[in-house]
Amino acid sequence: MKQVLLLTFFSFLHFLQPLGAQTPQSSTTKKAAFTNPLPVKLGDPYVLYTQGTYYMYGTGGGADKGFVAYSSKDLIDWKEEGQVYFHDNKNGWSDPKASWGGAYWAPEVYAVKGKFYLFYSAQWKVNSTREVENFRIGVAVADKPTGPFIDLNTKPIFDPGYPIIDANVFFDTNGKVYLYYSRCCYKHPVKSEVADLARQKGWYKEIEESWVYGVELKPDFSGVIGQPVLLLRPPVRLNDKQAEWESRSVTAREVNRRWTEGSVTFKKDNTYYMMYSANHFGGRYYAIGYATARSPLGPFTKAANNPVLQQNVDKGGVVTGTGHNSIAYSPDGKEMFCVYHGRTAQTGEERVVFIDRMQVKNGHITISGPTTKPQKRPSGLTQ
Repeated sequence: MKQVLLLTFFSFLHFLQPLGAQTPQSSTTKKAAFTNPLPVKLGDPYVLYTQGTYYMYGTGGGADKGFVAYSSKDLIDWKEEGQVYFHDNKNGWSDPKASWGGAYWAPEVYAVKGKFYLFYSAQWKVNSTREVENFRIGVAVADKPTGPFIDLNTKPIFDPGYPIIDANVFFDTNGKVYLYYSRCCYKHPVKSEVADLARQKGWYKEIEESWVYGVELKPDFSGVIGQPVLLLRPPVRLNDKQAEWESRSVTAREVNRRWTEGSVTFKKDNTYYMMYSANHFGGRYYAIGYATARSPLGPFTKAANNPVLQQNVDKGGVVTGTGHNSIAYSPDGKEMFCVYHGRTAQTGEERVVFIDRMQVKNGHITISGPTTKPQKRPSGLTQ
């Protein structure tokens, strides 16, 4: 009887061995889920997917008057690739001694015909009137997504006569290319009922605004074709359904400015979608909305369900300042992600990266965020 019991016991131990061998794999699978915020300290994050690898660029991240990059195979684990753009390259046109350390902001990189093009904004060194905000948009090129990027020209792409930031490039299906950007609030006071209210309340004497414009780009990115077209701006009237959320920085007395910036455009089912951010980028009310059009240069109509992403502290969460997003897709292209920056009670004023799933259905965008709980892996990962 003892021999039978011993045989049964050892058989049971043998049966357990493969289960024990599977434990690390189960642990790895569980670990592969990601949690926001990511350990990436960037503002204005932009993600490029090329040759099976994701590359992330953004403002800050320890860059010395330029831009750094991160890489990932799965949108979960990110590796720092170091600085990929330096202001003092042979064609550099910016002023690193200007306000905000030269204001090297909001880089976006596109793969075109075997080359990689980095669009960004910075302070232009041509500044005879000594403007505090003298931002323009430039483009640099590299053979690899990790650079080094060299400016195409010794000057910005074009000069509209006012400061501009937040370049976004859209490649339409007919081969035309469009540049979208934000005219800065700087020295741009605008008449509106919100401005009247602020003056009546004694909050501010005037309200400055930033507006989003679009213009066709030359195929070689050396300049623009035609004149810029105004596409999006803050609401003029208080009874506009967008006025409440797009004016929170003013009504909360954070600052005397209203923003429309950080735009990103994509096309789905013959509809052009433009996502944008409103309110003070340094405040808690920074949030994302979108508008739709039948043409890349509008007219665009803002969505009734705006904002589609905003702070969640009023609902017991810890996230504020959610904005300036880009879009990424899972490796199999079946899932869409909103990549944006935000802040938490723990990160304080530091901007960090969040990635949340988004859906586009029947002309409407929804974003499942901001989240701070573990999220499942993007679809299509092989491991």
